[in-house]
Amino acid sequence: MQGLAQSLDDPYTQYLPPEENKLANEDLNGAFFGVGIELGYREGSLAVVAPIAGSPAEKMGVKAGDLILHIKDEKKQVDLDTMGMTLPTAVTHIRGDRGTGVILTIYREGVDKSFEVTITRDEIIVPSVELKFVEKDGKKIAYLELHKFGGRTDKEWTIKVGEIVAARPVGVILDLRNNPGGYLDGAVFVASEFLNSGVVVKQEGRSSSETFSVDRKGNLTTVPLVVLVNKGSASASEITAGALQDNKRAKIVGEQSFGKGTVQEVQDLSDGSSLHVTVAKWILPSGRWIGKEGITPDVKVEDDPETKDIDEQLDKAIETILN
Repeated sequence: MQGLAQSLDDPYTQYLPPEENKLANEDLNGAFFGVGIELGYREGSLAVVAPIAGSPAEKMGVKAGDLILHIKDEKKQVDLDTMGMTLPTAVTHIRGDRGTGVILTIYREGVDKSFEVTITRDEIIVPSVELKFVEKDGKKIAYLELHKFGGRTDKEWTIKVGEIVAARPVGVILDLRNNPGGYLDGAVFVASEFLNSGVVVKQEGRSSSETFSVDRKGNLTTVPLVVLVNKGSASASEITAGALQDNKRAKIVGEQSFGKGTVQEVQDLSDGSSLHVTVAKWILPSGRWIGKEGITPDVKVEDDPETKDIDEQLDKAIETILN
């Protein structure tokens, strides 16, 4: 099946084996059993990008930047060094049933020797929507970070929007940076919060097409709006940003988005694996195809990696709201 998917020469047509398919679904739904670590690589080694707030890993003292050298779990018969281990494999080994334990060997900069940490797994809830308020020149701005369009997004979104309405800010910043996408209906739901009416996106296949329009009465249709995007904004993020841009509802600030403009039909197989096959394209209200160029910001601002404590793109979004 893997060979069949690869033979089609389409990067988004892919076969996910059972374990990878399970992880993908858990990540999209925002809930799983594990220790609560966001994983990545640092200088070729498996590293902790950040522990999730309140997670078992954070409670046991795991810190951002820690290197994970070894994973041990007697129940799962895992006893492996992590050198050369892929990210999905590492995630598979670290996640497990609630109440079970996993032993991680950690190397921490500034500590002479590596050490072991035993962590008991629990349910991890990863929020897809986060809200805070920014004060500037005596004015309050709502800053909404949307991390993905997952199974819990609509409910979380509605709660945060209620808080925004109650606070009556002078503007809203919707941050879609590094949001890889997710469910289409989530993109339509979010866009409908800001639009009175109109087309959100069109799906064009070889023999048919379908139009998705504003489908509810939004609560933020008049408040000034800026949307942040970068090269990590893809798929449903680009649909949302593009719909708001084409309907002249928001200013887009940041970098050119990723450019994922195709629709995948998912076929779940009996062994727990799945086949994702490209069947159509996403077309924005103006007729633009997202996959050709992504979303071009109205105000281009590059992120400067040398200024880690300064968010130039967010600063420009705040300036845009106030002006």
